Formats: sequence, structure tokens, C-alpha cells
Amino acid sequence: MDPSLRSCKKLVHLDLKGAPPRIGYLIELIQLFADLGANGLLIEYEDMFPYEGELKILQSTTQPPYSREEIASIQDAASSRGLEIIPLVQTYGHLEFVLKHKVFRDLREVDYCLGTLNPHHDRGVRLVREMLQQVMKLHPKSTRLHIGADEVYMLGLGDESKQWLSVPGRSVHQLFLSHIIKVAKGIQASVPNLKLIMWDDMLRSMTPQTIKESGLVGLVQPMLWDYNPSLDVKNTVVLMELYKSVGMSQQWAASSFKGSTTVHTCVTSTQRHVDNHLQWLKVVSSLSAGIELQGIALTGWQRYDHLSVLCELMPVGLPSLASCLQTLIQGSFTEEVQEKVAKTLGTVEIGDTERLPSRTPSSFPGAKLAELIVKLTSMLESAELRHFQNNMFVRGWFTPYHVQRKTVNPLIAQQIKTQAKMILDDVEIQVQEVRGEMSLLYSVSTVQEWVDQHVTPVLEPLHNLLKDTERVLNEMGFCT
Repeated sequence: MDPSLRSCKKLVHLDLKGAPPRIGYLIELIQLFADLGANGLLIEYEDMFPYEGELKILQSTTQPPYSREEIASIQDAASSRGLEIIPLVQTYGHLEFVLKHKVFRDLREVDYCLGTLNPHHDRGVRLVREMLQQVMKLHPKSTRLHIGADEVYMLGLGDESKQWLSVPGRSVHQLFLSHIIKVAKGIQASVPNLKLIMWDDMLRSMTPQTIKESGLVGLVQPMLWDYNPSLDVKNTVVLMELYKSVGMSQQWAASSFKGSTTVHTCVTSTQRHVDNHLQWLKVVSSLSAGIELQGIALTGWQRYDHLSVLCELMPVGLPSLASCLQTLIQGSFTEEVQEKVAKTLGTVEIGDTERLPSRTPSSFPGAKLAELIVKLTSMLESAELRHFQNNMFVRGWFTPYHVQRKTVNPLIAQQIKTQAKMILDDVEIQVQEVRGEMSLLYSVSTVQEWVDQHVTPVLEPLHNLLKDTERVLNEMGFCT
């Protein structure tokens, strides 16, 4: 293994735009991250930051943002364990939490795209700079800042951009770069010596000449992200060498330990994410000496964006995080590494329900909630529940045809009702357990959102079927 991954920064990404933990639990998590081998945090606050003045509208309304005192306590906890904090503030794309507000609607590149900032408005640039300054003011010890800039959708499609692009020789690439450079120079003027990082995906299709001539080199360090378990090693190395060739030799990598499987995944697959890290190890071992790898961010997305559903909650992803960190530290995912993780946390693969009764009791902050979620998810994904409406009795004796024509067999309708109620009652018991445990670690609004997104839609067809059987039996004169 390339020794640089042993000594470089290993940042755990905290995506607080969804399911932000209660402050007490967050402090516990920070201690655990350090125990597992991390030495830094990449914190994405979004609407959980206590913005002030004109920006106060950006604060979350579903739950209070972290207070200034809590932001300080997060830094104290990290500092006490030697963890560097790098704030992440989006400055171009993924600004849904800003541009969704009516007062900032005119700053959208395209009106129906809530994520992308119009780069032509001075007010938009001032807004971004003010966000950055407020965040850095509460992070006086941070020497690095991540300015986001990934997935800037619809750029160039706004009316002002079309006009700008109508001038011969101009391109969308230049439009993107000019805004990033403006933002970077602005924040460095107010916070000298601050090192800036940005996501690299918008640079990937650019020619070396475009990047060189833009003036970007020396202002930011690219962070290459790829969360795929079958990451293309060769192409990634070529890309990193290309960045080096234009003068961007200081680079970062970004992997994933949760939140990148599907937009609605509830239970993290450790092996999938370990495979991603094994591929990154291959990338690092293939790099030329001139590339100065600064570190790797292990991302743990809580939403794909501000408006999407919640991905896996942090407790469910912790065995994956531990396994991924150990894979980076040890250079492989051997049986020894797995045994070490299992000894520390009680499990390697949180979703391994078959070995749940026999394995060591899990012993990490949030372990009980993780196991309850795994159990509930297993129930929700069971064939009995998912395909109840396709069972013989429903398909044979309780179709819309039977209901509309009131030709229902009451004996079978009663049997369907009894079976449906039994399943729903069993699930509801588990839901209440999950609610109780989750509310200890997360706000009431997060608990309700998680249930509404991941439980209610699955149960709704069965609830509707139950109501139909009760109604039909009542109409037929049978007491239910």
C-alpha cells in the first residue's frame, strides 16, 4: 500500500442537511470517529448553521439549527481528539436550501432548478461570500474550507448565461470557472492563508488548457469523488495525473461509507463500501510521485440533496465506517481487520440478520437503534407484506370486480382482514420501538420524517386493503 494513506488526512463527512443528531449524540460520534482512526471532519451544515442577519432565513424551520455554543462544543470535542474540522459550504450548485426561498428566487440560474446559482448577479456572489464568512467566523481555528461546486445542473441555460455565451470564444466551462475564481478570491481576501477545496466533477470534461488559462490553479485543491464499488482505477489515475499536469498537484480523494447506494436505502452494506475503498487504494498505489495526496474524505450522505428523502441514518452506517477506515489504515480488508471491527463494534455487516442472534452484542453509540432499524426494514421488505395484495385470497376473492359488484365472500374477506391486521400490528410494535429509540438521538421532526418516508408508503396499500375489507363487511351486515 502507498504509505501516504496511512499518514494523510482521513476525514469523516458529516452531512447535517438531513437527520442532524442531537448535540449530545453528535459529541459521542466525534469521539467514536477518533477511536476508529479518523483524524478530521468534513462538516456540511446547510440549514443547521445559525446564520444571522439577512441569512437567518436559511435556518431550518423543522428543528432549531445548532446554536453558536453548540458549534463551539463540536469544535472542542474534535480538537480534544486531534480531529481537524473542515467546513463545507456549497457556493454554486446544490444551493436548494438557499434558492428555495422566495426572497432569493431571482438568483436561480433557471427558475425551475432550485440548486444552481445565477453566476451573473453580484447579489448572488455577495450572498455566497456572506455565507462563507459567517461559517468561518465560527470556525476560527480551521485552516481549510470546502466550497462544494459539484453537480451545477442547468448552468448556461439561464437567459443571462445564454447572452454571455453568445459572445464567440466563450464556453460553459469558462462560465463555471469564472464564478469559482471570483468566490475563491473573495473568501481568501477576507480570510488570508485559508486553503480551499472543491469537488472535481465539473472539471473532468475540461481540457488542460481551459483549466490552466482560467486562473484556477493555485486557488483550490480538487477533491475527486467516486463512490462506486467498481471504481475505474485506470481512468481515475489518468484524471489525477491530468490535474497534476496543469499545476494542481495537491489533491484529495472522496469515497463513501454510506448514503450512496440508492436515494432511499435504509440499511448500509459494508461490503459495497469497503470495495469502494479497496479500489481507491489501487488508485493511490498507481499515482506518480508528483501528486501530493492531501487526504481522503469518507462521505456519509444523509440526503442526495436538500429535497430528497433520508438515506441511511448514521448508526446504521457505523460498522461500514469502521470497516472502511480500517481498510485504509491496514491496506486491505482481511479477516484480522474484520475481527478487529467486530470486536470493537460487535458487527461488521449491520444488515446480517441471519447472524444477529449469535453475534457479539453491538456496542457503539446508536447500536440499539441500528439493530431496530435493521429488524423493521426486514419486516417491511418481507414478501408477506410487500406482496400481500397478490396472495391467493386477495387475487381470487377480493378484486376490485368483487368489491364493486358486492359479490365478496364474507368468510374470505374476514380471513384477509385478520391476516392484514396481524401483519400491521406486528409492524406497528416495531415502529414504536424505533420511534422511541430514534427520539433519543434525533429530533421529533426527524423521527416523523423517517417514518413518513420509509414506513408509511410501504404500509399504505395494506392499510387501504384493511379499510376496504372492513367497509365491505359492514355493508354486508357483518359486525367488524
